[in-house]
Amino acid sequence: MSDTQKQNLTLSLKKQTVQKIKILAAKRSTSISGFLAGQIEMLVGEEEAYESARRAALELMDRGFHMGGVHSINRDELHER
Repeated sequence: MSDTQKQNLTLSLKKQTVQKIKILAAKRSTSISGFLAGQIEMLVGEEEAYESARRAALELMDRGFHMGGVHSINRDELHER
């Protein structure tokens, strides 16, 4: 399914929640459907951004950081007894 195609979704909410959503949607001059679609799309976008940042951070940690130091002693010499 391409990004321009839409699919209907049935959602059951408490009456009190629906009333609050109606008010929020009206304040933004949009429909309930438009309001909820925008909120869900924003949530999905945030999750995708988080996952992308997480993957980049893990990749950076796997590569490690060069802190500028130079090892003058090898591990065996350091732990000689």
